[in-house]
Amino acid sequence: MFSGHRLERVLASSRYRDGKFHNTTPVRPGLKGNPLPILADFAFGGRKRRPPVVLPVESPLELWQRPIDSGLRLTWLGHSTVLIEIDGHRLLTDPVFAERVSPVSFAGAKRFHPTPVKLGQLPKLDAILLSHDHYDHLCRESIMELAKLDVPVVTALGVGARLEKMGVRTIHELDWWEDVRIRGLHFTATPAQHFSGRSLGDRNDTFWASWVIASDNHRVFFSGDTGLTDEFVETAKRFGPFDITMLEIGAWNAAWGDIHLGPEGALKAFELLGGGTLFPVHWGTFDLGLHPWDSPGEELLSLARGQRILTPPLGRPFEPTQVEGPTPWWRRVLEAGLAAEPAR
Repeated sequence: MFSGHRLERVLASSRYRDGKFHNTTPVRPGLKGNPLPILADFAFGGRKRRPPVVLPVESPLELWQRPIDSGLRLTWLGHSTVLIEIDGHRLLTDPVFAERVSPVSFAGAKRFHPTPVKLGQLPKLDAILLSHDHYDHLCRESIMELAKLDVPVVTALGVGARLEKMGVRTIHELDWWEDVRIRGLHFTATPAQHFSGRSLGDRNDTFWASWVIASDNHRVFFSGDTGLTDEFVETAKRFGPFDITMLEIGAWNAAWGDIHLGPEGALKAFELLGGGTLFPVHWGTFDLGLHPWDSPGEELLSLARGQRILTPPLGRPFEPTQVEGPTPWWRRVLEAGLAAEPAR
């Protein structure tokens, strides 16, 4: 899969051996515990895993034209896709704009809501951050369209081989603790506990990471996909405090609790990373976790004990210092009947 300079970099990583990337702490492949409850959830829990209506979104286009008072503004576009505006620069995390996250267009997890904007409506980007190569983070359709803009892509070791095949020309691949500066933004790959792959035969061929993005005046943390790891303490020590910490809370189940946080794990990770302001992502867009579609948000709020948590509606730009939370938008949607079209 690798050759030349990319192969040299991969082989030099302390996390690469025997032809695969590895977490610091060994993580068993496959499901943990009794598989019968998992099978029952898969077979009979489908109605709860999708909302009963198509979730409405807000258009950010007008607010994107307004100045940013604090220097930091974020817009959640669904799942782990966030537009971050930071000290005059713009970056996009894990861009997924397709209808499904799947190797094929006719099957697989389908959106609960439309994208708040089309790809062509995005403002000019300075960089794209791609945490790892799973389908719900690396969307071929979206990347091929964005590649036409020739925006630099920052990603983990090995993922660049996939991106080149999708037409991306400028790629920065990082090992943990490596960094790169792009147009006034400073990206650092930091440890995460996860895995990679896009087929049955390529598990852990490429690397994964969490990320620190810094400008002259702000620092944010983006978890990508990860389980709970004490390595977050070192990340906080080196780079904290963060203006906002984006952590995944959805697509979680105890059977794969080593490689996803879930609401409880996210709150623990948040404390390890130094606290501050938590912005939960990786939920509310696709059925990937066998749990009721709104349970990540509900469980996060029920477990929180005084932490500052922001839950902005899909598509609404917000400045962390100028809003309060949480805002349980998912409750208002269903109670007020703001969306009349049945979800399918």
